[in-house]
Amino acid sequence: MIRAAPILAALALYLAGLTADRFHAWVGATDLPTLAIETSVEMRDRSGALLRAYTVADGRWRLAVPLDAVDVGYLKMLIAYEDKRFYRHGGVDPRALLRAVGQAAWHGKIVSGGSTLTMQLARLLEDGPTGKWRAKLRQIRVALALETRLSKAEILALYVNRAPFGGNLEGVRAASLAYFGKESRRLTPAEAALLVALPQSPEARRPDRFPTAAHAARTRVLTRAERLGAIDVDTRIAAETETVPTTRRPFPALAAHLTDRIRAQNLGGQVHHLTLNAGLQARLEQLAERAAREAGHRMSIAILVADHRTGAVLGSVGSAAYAHGLREGFVDMTQAVRSPGSTLKPLVYGLAFDRGLVHPETLIEDRPVAFGTYAPQNFDGRFRGTIRVREALQLSLNIPVVKLTEALGPARLLAHLRRAGTETRLPGGPPGLAVSLGGIGVTLDGLVRLYASFANDGRAVPLHRIAGQARTGEPKRVLSAEAAWQVGDILSEIPPPAGAPRNGLAFKTGTSYGHRDAWAVGYDGAHVAGVWMGRADGTPVPGAFGGDLAAPILFQVFSLLKPRLEPLPPPPPSTLIVGHAQLPHPLKRFRARDAVLTGAGDSPQVAFPPDGARVEVGTDGLAVRVRDGHPPFTWFADGRPVLVQSHDRSTLLDLDGPGFLTLSVVDSQGRAARSRIRLD
Repeated sequence: MIRAAPILAALALYLAGLTADRFHAWVGATDLPTLAIETSVEMRDRSGALLRAYTVADGRWRLAVPLDAVDVGYLKMLIAYEDKRFYRHGGVDPRALLRAVGQAAWHGKIVSGGSTLTMQLARLLEDGPTGKWRAKLRQIRVALALETRLSKAEILALYVNRAPFGGNLEGVRAASLAYFGKESRRLTPAEAALLVALPQSPEARRPDRFPTAAHAARTRVLTRAERLGAIDVDTRIAAETETVPTTRRPFPALAAHLTDRIRAQNLGGQVHHLTLNAGLQARLEQLAERAAREAGHRMSIAILVADHRTGAVLGSVGSAAYAHGLREGFVDMTQAVRSPGSTLKPLVYGLAFDRGLVHPETLIEDRPVAFGTYAPQNFDGRFRGTIRVREALQLSLNIPVVKLTEALGPARLLAHLRRAGTETRLPGGPPGLAVSLGGIGVTLDGLVRLYASFANDGRAVPLHRIAGQARTGEPKRVLSAEAAWQVGDILSEIPPPAGAPRNGLAFKTGTSYGHRDAWAVGYDGAHVAGVWMGRADGTPVPGAFGGDLAAPILFQVFSLLKPRLEPLPPPPPSTLIVGHAQLPHPLKRFRARDAVLTGAGDSPQVAFPPDGARVEVGTDGLAVRVRDGHPPFTWFADGRPVLVQSHDRSTLLDLDGPGFLTLSVVDSQGRAARSRIRLD
């Protein structure tokens, strides 16, 4: 074995024998190890809080941290304990080196190696040994070269990012998160002292394995820090009363499915700032885990929350447990294609409002009906007879909505789903009438986009999850502002589930065929949220209903989001808000519009503007004229009532332009005519 004293003495004599020129040439010719190090990929929330981090290629936790994000007290204690002349030497501290030689000669072993922080960094960068004299000489040379090429702050920053803290922990930030569960920006003196002590013997002093050794090492640091003036006596006494952590905490792993997806996109960079709210995300994951556990051992759940004013996703829970085997927690159910049940019905009604087929107060029949071989049934097998459209939607009746789907055409429903950004998957063949009852595949993400459009005055809301990636440009229109408001007004009056507050949340539930999927989607004046519950493998869940399973969770989601709901906006000025008795004749009772567009004898005709005309809207509005028919007349623009109960055959309509427009007029007997025109 090479004795300690000769090693250090030989190093000191070798350096002393170099001339100044040879010394500088020797330092300048140093081939430095790479200073760039791989750090953990991080996912942070909208305020910068850590959502999730990933280990580097060799399995180590190495979380990058700038020097200004490290506790000042820790840095002060580190320098006082390890290298009190750090800011005065050039990489090697001659006094410390001579002291180490003397101590080694006296004790016959290395008591203190005389290593500066820069020398320790040199060893870390090369991951080299410490005892061989050639290795020590190499550390000195690299340290001297580092001091000529880097500032003291850069050297210190490299050290706090590379120092070992036991196991696979590297860097003060990773150690602080693992041992204290917090960032390294604010540390107590006791925490700082422990982190100063660990790198000297990271395995033997690991507090989660050897708490006694860790406590003793921490005490030595505190004692020396007091002696050197880094802390006062009261601080030392108080710090010694703190317990040493005896467990290692897991690193944050919030929004696991979403962060995995974003990482797989290879966007570049090590830190990704998401739109999520870490506090809300944690609460949603706790809610999801509890709800799935109470629902059954194979049940899973997905929750998605967004700000429909900006499209920013605030919370995304893909399953109840990320790695749970029985629940198949690895499946991200926010992206899984499932049957939406009745959750598409509000879109059907909104389109029917826009086309002038019905009004919320229109009467519609809920009686047995067949469309060829297809005879829809209500979920409970009952028929309500004549009912208002408003009630038909609130009761989620099947027969009325299928009638409206037949009048609109299933293709129109799919087209407007695409406008909302809702991707769909058909089971095969052209879309049929059953699409409005869930005979189509959508995702929770797609449903939340659809309901966000209802909340956003009928305009599509592109959801985004990465900060700064919100889409610009004019959003596509899914519904008119009037129809969107009418849908929200109806949904906000649906009775909440038992025990939930009647707070005006506009929501709709859905249950897919065979009880495979339970849904609840809703919104207020600021936020939209969706909940899915079921089994990830698609097997039925007997007795599972959206109203029983998912709706209570939806209301809890909003209670976690904020103390009270934002009110829905007031109706647009042009919204027709009347009772059934005041409705124009064609809107009193539902009939497919095509049935009244053709007539005989004295049926109304659009005398002006004629079909195919290109006309200019005057300052007072568009001049229109109807021939034949019986007053009063109701005029529609693209299905939206613009003039109701007019006895004049010639009038002015307040219309927006330019663009193409379908102008319709309906007389008191429900007969109608239309003209397709272009406004300039």
